Amino acid sequence: MSTEIICNTTGRETRVALLENGNLVELLIDRGDNRGYVGNVYLGKVVRVLPGMQAAFVDIGMERAAFLYVGDIHPQLLHLHLEDGEHPVMPQIDANRVANRAGQPPIQDLLKEGQEIVVQVAKDPIGTKGARLTTHIALPGRYLVFMPTVEHVGISRRIDKDKERRRLRDFVEKNRPKGAGFIVRTVCEKQPLENLKADIDYLLSTWEKIQVTSKTSKAPAVLHEDSGLVLRSVRDLFDDDISRMVVDEKSVYDDVSRFVGDFMPRFKDRVHYYRGAEPIFDTYGVETQIKRSLGRKVWLKSGGYLVIDQTEALMAIDVNSGKFVGTSSLEDTTLQINLEAVEEVVHQLRLRNMGGLIIIDLIDMDQEDNREKVYKALEVALRQDRARTNVLKISELGLVEMTRKRVQEGLDRYLTESCPVCGGTGVVRSRTTVCYDIFRDLRREKHRNRAAEQLFVNTTPDIADEIYSDHFDEIEALEEKLKVRVVVRALAHYHPEQYEVYGG
Repeated sequence: MSTEIICNTTGRETRVALLENGNLVELLIDRGDNRGYVGNVYLGKVVRVLPGMQAAFVDIGMERAAFLYVGDIHPQLLHLHLEDGEHPVMPQIDANRVANRAGQPPIQDLLKEGQEIVVQVAKDPIGTKGARLTTHIALPGRYLVFMPTVEHVGISRRIDKDKERRRLRDFVEKNRPKGAGFIVRTVCEKQPLENLKADIDYLLSTWEKIQVTSKTSKAPAVLHEDSGLVLRSVRDLFDDDISRMVVDEKSVYDDVSRFVGDFMPRFKDRVHYYRGAEPIFDTYGVETQIKRSLGRKVWLKSGGYLVIDQTEALMAIDVNSGKFVGTSSLEDTTLQINLEAVEEVVHQLRLRNMGGLIIIDLIDMDQEDNREKVYKALEVALRQDRARTNVLKISELGLVEMTRKRVQEGLDRYLTESCPVCGGTGVVRSRTTVCYDIFRDLRREKHRNRAAEQLFVNTTPDIADEIYSDHFDEIEALEEKLKVRVVVRALAHYHPEQYEVYGG
């Protein structure tokens, strides 16, 4: 499978597209003013402790205070910012202990208002929610992830040869600091040990700088920022499967070339500078795929389609047969559509960066073995997804319940905004409904202003046309009953639901 990374820079906006066999599977966007914060390390100040929720709000300099749950607190990091000579008595707990396990100290024993604490952003602010924080710091490098609070060495499951796993584990165990740990990433496989040593030294140096800076800074303060979007993409995505990376901005190309030359020189010939006059996303067909793939309705090749709706609590995906009628039986037709649908669902999850609770409403299948085939196809498709997912079996109603880890805003938050007319609901009240609201308000206004001989209605041209074309006899009857003259004025700048009734 040919996999490519295409990078486009336009002004302050940077877009990184991941293509698999020419198909867009992931799109990452950074516009400078709303870039992601995941991975950044801050010196924060506790502004409120909530014993009832076993959580705290921490000011890290963002618009909204960030959220820190008691299970994400490691006591060793709570005193990094204390002055020399101060020795707080901290409860001793296992770093891996979950929040609700017996023996976990309550948050009021760990934190107090005004306390300064070193934290890392685990999830970006999403919607009205502030960022999610943790004190279990994780610093990613090219080959390793350094965890200063967890005494553990983990090896990527994708490295499946026992001899190679032992080689990497023995080396990392020998070079890790006491009390700290590392995760060995997939790209470490068959790497020279000197590359791993350089990565270890770099990460330990970064952690040392964070500790020093935390003692000389005043909260809220940034202690460490993760790499920019493009370099993060190179660090996290570039491996043997990537056939090439194409960049259309010279300064970005230079940064990528230096990074690749320092950390992965064998891939340097796969980085290319785009010199074409046509926009790079047009050349590689990315722009067309973005516009086609991000609508509410997504068509399948068979003629079926998905309808994707985001609610406050969950993402709902409905599978429909559409124009596909099959060739043999209803059960076979349903099976074919569902098999195609689950692959497209996973594609949409990755592309749109959907997260949280997701409900997939498949077309009902009578046979249990067909439901199992669709479930297995969904599991296989999800193996390509880098985000952590959890999927339940297909219910008798044809529903799939699943979760997908979300650490940042979905793609729709970057590319769209709520409709100024409907406010994001997708609907407005019908013209007929507004007409009858106006008739009722005319009666109310006459009751308030009994001396009025004329009543005026300001509304949109469409509503005015509706009143005079479809409801003229009702207006005449109302005028006779109320003993007033009704004057309707059409104002083009009014909202479709807006009107005003007053006496004169």
